[in-house]
Amino acid sequence: MHATLPLLTESDFPPLHRGRLETLQVNLGYLCNQSCLHCHVNAGPRRTEIMSEQTVQQVLDFLATQQITTLDLTGGAPEMNPHFRYLIGEATKLGVRIIDRCNLTILEEPGYEDMAAFLAQHRVEVVASLPCYLSDNVDAQRGKGVFETSIAALKQLNALGYGIEGSGLTLTLVYNPQGACLPPSQDELQAAYKRELRLRYGIEFNQLFTITNMPIKRFGSTLISRGEFASYMQLLKEAYSEENLSGVMCRSLISVDWQGFVYDCDFNQMLELPLAGKHGNSTHLSELMHEDMQGRPIVVMDHCYGCTAGQGSSCGGALDA
Repeated sequence: MHATLPLLTESDFPPLHRGRLETLQVNLGYLCNQSCLHCHVNAGPRRTEIMSEQTVQQVLDFLATQQITTLDLTGGAPEMNPHFRYLIGEATKLGVRIIDRCNLTILEEPGYEDMAAFLAQHRVEVVASLPCYLSDNVDAQRGKGVFETSIAALKQLNALGYGIEGSGLTLTLVYNPQGACLPPSQDELQAAYKRELRLRYGIEFNQLFTITNMPIKRFGSTLISRGEFASYMQLLKEAYSEENLSGVMCRSLISVDWQGFVYDCDFNQMLELPLAGKHGNSTHLSELMHEDMQGRPIVVMDHCYGCTAGQGSSCGGALDA
């Protein structure tokens, strides 16, 4: 795999500083039942990195101590972590809003048949990857048969109340472009998704997030192999919008890796760029239990243009939608 960090370090991206910390985004491990082309984590079935029970407990301690309002769980497939249910159960007791970033197909895997019901029981918000409402496009990006399995999982979630008005169970779909281009208008694409999924499959959902592919890890390496890295970076820079700076996710979020080390965002985690002000050393979550992080500088490089290009992009979708 080609390294992308050397191509991102000489950057003119403007400086950023943290606001109030609201979201703890936790990567529970890189193990996944899929290997998607756009995956900036490079997750897959052969990955062995999994967050331990001890680190999960530190996450819970941090949530309580810092009075974090949102716990955002990612992977890999976060549901494959053996401590996933314990973490959700304990976080629910703290009154924390919980988000599960789900690839959908995991809900149809043997051993996970009751996972959707577990998520519904604990009122967990499901943010689910579905890069298109057409089978050929999804299977091309995520693997043969993924679309059919994803539709089955969505029907299972709908049956439990997810995405149904008045249920209180939020179902969000996520769109990633298939190549070196920016996402289309989030509002327009959401309308198309709602129309097509309802007509073709009877599926309902609450909202759609469009997320720009970041020029790192698996996707970045693919760009380099195809000779498209420089042109993609040029596209991101030409579409830069200063108005998006105030809404980028790193101002109110920290990202925790499977070992408990902390980064400004999930993308910096994948690039192994630690928090600023620690002399280049990694910072563990246990070191920040009583730290006020507001006002701290954020580590920025050229990949940050991916969050500020066009309509903007974050874990919560477009920034100016």
